[in-house]
Amino acid sequence: MAFNTIRKLALAGVLCFTAASAVAETFVFTAIPDEDETKLVERFRGVADYLSGQLDVDVRYVPVKSYAAAISAFRNNQVQLAWFGGLSGVQARRLVPGSEAIAQGVEDEAFQTYFIANTHTGIEPSDTLAELREPLKGKTFTFGSKGSTSGRLMPEFYVRDTFDSKPADFFKRVGFSGNHTRTLRLVEAGTYDAGALNFKVWEKEQADGNIDTEAVQVVWKTPAYPDYQWTIRGDVNDRFGDGFKQRVTQALLDLKDPELLESFPRSGFIPASNEDYEPIRKTAEEIGILD
Repeated sequence: MAFNTIRKLALAGVLCFTAASAVAETFVFTAIPDEDETKLVERFRGVADYLSGQLDVDVRYVPVKSYAAAISAFRNNQVQLAWFGGLSGVQARRLVPGSEAIAQGVEDEAFQTYFIANTHTGIEPSDTLAELREPLKGKTFTFGSKGSTSGRLMPEFYVRDTFDSKPADFFKRVGFSGNHTRTLRLVEAGTYDAGALNFKVWEKEQADGNIDTEAVQVVWKTPAYPDYQWTIRGDVNDRFGDGFKQRVTQALLDLKDPELLESFPRSGFIPASNEDYEPIRKTAEEIGILD
């Protein structure tokens, strides 16, 4: 029984206990820290408010400091729902039997990584990564988080596949910035010659006028692959009532608030399934990220 309903019944004298003693269990979710923390807190507090209204339960967003922390929180049932990247979602679902990918952004069905370079390197945009073998060889390069699909998994796959070499052997120096925004700033400042980041972060920062296009540019775009998704634990119906998983799924699919969607940024959410992320699982196994 929802908290609001209990409270109304209590006030009407139907129940013999007070509303204060009938506090409903809280539905908690988190998200991988792929951008600046301030932006994430603002975004997901909005999502929490929206879900609370749709589900008629208390919903709380809990920020975490790393991709691994997000996966651990999900595994330990500290959170029941998470906004994961493709790889972190695969890792989390492997650890929690019965968990499911339930929704992805419209743009996540065909996601991309952008390879960017500081303009002082002289590296010019190319339609193929093979053409950038010589321009990139021996340069410094930064990925995002070690657990990021768009910031590490897929760009590393293409480096290995195209150059037949591990990143550490191909580049002069390899770094891991921790998040996409940081990758952009490091390459823009010339701290690294080049880097790999989520194409939606590039597009959003560019639209907001936050990129010095005289200092950094996109030099290659990967083929499309599946990425971010909402993943939910399989035991939520036991904890929150029959049909709760479907109600959460439908609430996410029905999210239409333009301002909230823009903060992701996504144009909307569409259904997703675990099977959609099989290419990510196979790629992660191929390059040794998954055992």
